[in-house]
Amino acid sequence: MNIYTKTGDKGRTSLVGGARVSKDDPRVNAYGTVDELISHIALLRADAYNAPYSENLRRIQSNLMLVAAHLASDDFGATRLKPFDLGEIEFLEHQIDEMTSKLPEQTAFILPERPRVAAECHIARSVCRRAERSSIALMTEPRLEVSVRYLNRLSDYLFIYARYLAMIDGIPDDFWQQ
Repeated sequence: MNIYTKTGDKGRTSLVGGARVSKDDPRVNAYGTVDELISHIALLRADAYNAPYSENLRRIQSNLMLVAAHLASDDFGATRLKPFDLGEIEFLEHQIDEMTSKLPEQTAFILPERPRVAAECHIARSVCRRAERSSIALMTEPRLEVSVRYLNRLSDYLFIYARYLAMIDGIPDDFWQQ
């Protein structure tokens, strides 16, 4: 099987379920941004390999694949997908609470910085926020509301994980002073 199909050469692509849409469709933009986020998490996963909580990153990537699949599905295709598990949002919340309990109090906005792995978290967090923003227009479909909630919580998780990774590396928060 060839990787190239040539069916998208004129700017159209197929959704899961068969509907054809323009490649600049908001749905394609949303799942494309989630795909970009999955790649940023891969980089983070590579660099945080032995760090605490790094085992969560594969789980997050797997959940993001399901988010992307739901975003990439038309109504027919969505019937073939498993629903997103609300327990995955609760898992992120538990992990956020656990890491936050170990962090010093945040007293101002934080400027992202070293170590590199924390900076990678902040990049992933920013891409996650963009994925969330690009998915908002699709929330007219109730099945996508959970995906948007997951993206919202994941960006919080990535922020806290960045702070946590900096802390265990001995790097204090760099508070923005205006």
